[in-house]
Amino acid sequence: MNAWIYLTVAICLEITGTFFLKLSDGFAKWQWGSLSILCYSLCFWALAPALRDLPVGIVYSVWAGIGIIGATALGMLVFGDRLAVYHYAFIALILVGAVGLRLTTSG
Repeated sequence: MNAWIYLTVAICLEITGTFFLKLSDGFAKWQWGSLSILCYSLCFWALAPALRDLPVGIVYSVWAGIGIIGATALGMLVFGDRLAVYHYAFIALILVGAVGLRLTTSG
């Protein structure tokens, strides 16, 4: 499987794990916390093959950047999180960086 597909799976699992972590209410609801741990574990399992074929700086930057954007969007849509305009501007810069790295990296 392509390294970018593994990276995409890892990103989806990271965002899902963050969602479950929020639902766990600081691990007061242990079932959600356990699902969070499972998602993060599977996330790293998917991340490892991507690191075999792509530079670690690229993988980590894209993984973290898209994860931030996904978690932010999920927080807004599901939990009603609100951010200031400048927060959106800085998150947009993260998106530009992640997309730029993807477009300029082969593999």
